[in-house]
Amino acid sequence: MKKILLVTLLTISQLCLAQNKENPAATTQKLATTMYIIDKFYVDSTDMAKLTEEAITAMLKALDPHSTYIAAKDVKKANENLEGSFEGIGVTFQILRDTILVVSAVPGGPSEKVGIMAGDRIIKIDGEDAFGKTINNEFVTSHLRGKKGTKVMLGIKRGDDPEILDFEIIRDKIPLNSINTYFMVDKKIGYIKLDQFAQQSVDEFEKALAELKAQGMKSLIFDLRGNSGGYLQTAFGLGNEFLGSNKTVVFTEGLASPKQIFATDSDGEFRDGGLVVLIDEGSASASEIVSGAVQDWDRGVLIGRRTFGKGLVQRPFNLPDGAQIRLTTARYYTPTGRCIQRSYEKGSEDYFKEMTKRLEHGEYYHADSIQFPDSLKYYTLNSGRTVYGGGGIMPDIFMPADTTFNTKLLTNLVRKTVFNNYCIDYVLKNREQLNHNYPDFKLYNDEFTITDDMIENLKSMAESKGVKWDDEQYQRSEMWIKLRMKGMIAQDLWDIDKYYRVVMKEDKMVQKAMEVLNSKKEYKRILSK
Repeated sequence: MKKILLVTLLTISQLCLAQNKENPAATTQKLATTMYIIDKFYVDSTDMAKLTEEAITAMLKALDPHSTYIAAKDVKKANENLEGSFEGIGVTFQILRDTILVVSAVPGGPSEKVGIMAGDRIIKIDGEDAFGKTINNEFVTSHLRGKKGTKVMLGIKRGDDPEILDFEIIRDKIPLNSINTYFMVDKKIGYIKLDQFAQQSVDEFEKALAELKAQGMKSLIFDLRGNSGGYLQTAFGLGNEFLGSNKTVVFTEGLASPKQIFATDSDGEFRDGGLVVLIDEGSASASEIVSGAVQDWDRGVLIGRRTFGKGLVQRPFNLPDGAQIRLTTARYYTPTGRCIQRSYEKGSEDYFKEMTKRLEHGEYYHADSIQFPDSLKYYTLNSGRTVYGGGGIMPDIFMPADTTFNTKLLTNLVRKTVFNNYCIDYVLKNREQLNHNYPDFKLYNDEFTITDDMIENLKSMAESKGVKWDDEQYQRSEMWIKLRMKGMIAQDLWDIDKYYRVVMKEDKMVQKAMEVLNSKKEYKRILSK
């Protein structure tokens, strides 16, 4: 038996040595030989299909943070957020080191309503541990998705807080419109918020634009805050809406991907008029393509904070069993040639901790905490303004994060679903009277106020759910608590669009955008050299 084994191993070894070192097939043969050896000689039985998937996943992780493997059974689900709808809790996630990391909560979805935040780690689902080597896409989707109206309990770790935060979430149909709200903020300025770059986004944008123009819109605030991206072709389509003919929106290039230029045609619907694009650290990929093109061509003013910094293009490759590899095949570049991809030399874990590092470094509050080397300096194509590559798009006007109203009380009111439950109960009890007093949203928005009695009832509900009421914290958060209550009641009476319209009153970035757009002199000054 030993002699047979020795001969077998020698034969395998000889096959490998016989390969030409410069022949790419040698590497393929090496991997196939390794799988053969494990299958035939490993001490215990093995699931070779599972092992193959794990090997592919590990290889892709070693390349960059955005190349991924999707099992055949998960391919359809992976595309749902950009192509269709589903029932579940409404989060996008990534599995990082055997832990479920929340990338974002779908605006208006069940998770967003209870306060699930980007960066949260889901470690328990219905009391079951949700971390470790058994955690994969199938586990997550099978546990978090489910029939509308069913309940799921999540245990969340947030930042360095040792406490496990418990959230009760009622599953719902997740709306996957890429534009959930658009309206006039004054007589001449329109507002459109795009949540993702999906297949139908350009059509949705043009519909919203047409309605706003019909209402007298001359200038536009285009909100890309928290928009983590989507289809490259959609980003090009939206960039085409703003720029003149034959202007580059983006170009891509990779070792095996020849340079491809995406240039505008003559079909754009908003190539004139004032434009402000709102961005922040959650604006990534396709959001950076559009905002980078707007900035490079001096087409509009960017307001907010530095974007995420993802400049890699993934192309899907289908495998024989129906699985899919989304492989990074190229980098994208803004019209001036900027590649704004952040470094991932220290690995994926360090890469995805970037937002925490920015917070610790003070970047969310002070623009001068960000330093770019001269080697990353570029100049815009019309006025020659200085812009930078290498780690996100810097806005023309920096706006610090507003934390003045953030308190533990406010966090717990959201986390413990006190806001959500109170507003639902309030509308159930008072819908008839509310409809009578406020037959339309404008009247509601102008005249409805949160009374002292409503706050007392909110306080009682909070205490019944174990939330300790702190009067000093309430004073700090009072404005936002009342605004959120008013917005959520409006959402229950009408739709999520009305929630955004209510809370917009205290949105400092929107206020700054309006200030810039209403001053032609200031607008031109910002866009000049």
